[in-house]
Amino acid sequence: MNDYEEKVYQEMMEWELKLLRNKSMVQRLSKKAQNKINSYIPEKAHTVITEAIKHMVKATLVGSDFTTSKKPSSLYSLEEKEKLVEEKITSYRKTAAIEGAGTGAGGILLGLADFPLLLSIKMKLLFELASIYGYDTKNYEERLFLLHIFQLAFANDDRKREVYYFIKHWEEEKEKLVDVDWRVFQQEYRDYIDLVKLFQMIPGIGAVVGAYANYNLVDQLGETAKNCYRLRIFGE
Repeated sequence: MNDYEEKVYQEMMEWELKLLRNKSMVQRLSKKAQNKINSYIPEKAHTVITEAIKHMVKATLVGSDFTTSKKPSSLYSLEEKEKLVEEKITSYRKTAAIEGAGTGAGGILLGLADFPLLLSIKMKLLFELASIYGYDTKNYEERLFLLHIFQLAFANDDRKREVYYFIKHWEEEKEKLVDVDWRVFQQEYRDYIDLVKLFQMIPGIGAVVGAYANYNLVDQLGETAKNCYRLRIFGE
């Protein structure tokens, strides 16, 4: 390893320890309360929401592929790739913040529109980062990898450990995967962002909350994706 690779390998190990540490009492109580709320939602509603998010994500995956630029990433060192990665994350954070401020300022109706818009921004970012790191998202298995990154970024701690195992052992485990569990996918994502999105719909503070929340959600996704690809690169 060169100096940069040693530095980012250490960063990756610190990220891994933080990811896998036991959750706090507040987090456990929050998840318990969210599960209770979900239990009151009719099964038919869960099914409708699951299908809606499934189709939304799949449509976004297809659309993102056609607009992602292709880079000769094999010519770049890891350090050069990650300079491009940081530029992309910075750009998408700003885009998400502007979008969140705009929809947050519009109250409930525009606040609802934020969900698919932000989802599209996040998926497009994942495609861009995959391309920079040199992975071809035309391959179905790479699209599944993107969805696992997404789940890792926005799942509860128990689910994180399960998803992290698949990511860390991707070459061995990917053959076992046919599709994602869409019910779990949508529920974990909703549970993660529901509270902040409710605040985003409050007149007067919605714009500030929307900008701040979207900025940090995209930042978190970018950081997760960066370390997931580091895991694959160092594993290879």
